[in-house]
Amino acid sequence: MLYQIPSFLLDVIVGLLGGACLLRLYMQYHRVPFGNPLGRFVFAVSDWIVLPLRRVVPSTKRWDLASAIAAWLLVMAKFLLLWLLIGNFSRFAVLPLVSLIGLLQLAVSGLTALLVVYAILSWVPNASSMLTDLIGRLAEPLVRPLRRFIPLIGGVDLSALAAIVLLQVIAIVLGNAMGWAWALGR
Repeated sequence: MLYQIPSFLLDVIVGLLGGACLLRLYMQYHRVPFGNPLGRFVFAVSDWIVLPLRRVVPSTKRWDLASAIAAWLLVMAKFLLLWLLIGNFSRFAVLPLVSLIGLLQLAVSGLTALLVVYAILSWVPNASSMLTDLIGRLAEPLVRPLRRFIPLIGGVDLSALAAIVLLQVIAIVLGNAMGWAWALGR
């Protein structure tokens, strides 16, 4: 219990802050405007860490590397705090690798949540709002390639479901990679 509560709280905090940094990266890559409530929220939550990093880490083409590094540093801080809590100092050598895998897991979780919301909104007829359009712009790059291979079945688009399944396979692979990285640090 003394480990589970701090671990849960760190997961929530890093999930929110790191997820905002990753969403900022994703929105900028796809040139989604930030003049909406979600974009303003992402800026408000992530500016404190991204803006100082942006002074030393420039963007490369459409990739906001400062946002990616900010998310990675947040995940690394989470693992560092958890390792300090349990008193295991032997794993510090694999901290960057474990943090990178944790960052990828966070990205997969965020994309999965995005696709679940996208799929639910697609079932609501005439659900037209700024949020629906924003979710659509963010999810379309993930489902568009799958639509070439998955036809409509009875008028239902299963590409979001297929993308979720693929993301879950990636999550399983990352979970195994995390286990491998933990074993490497022992």
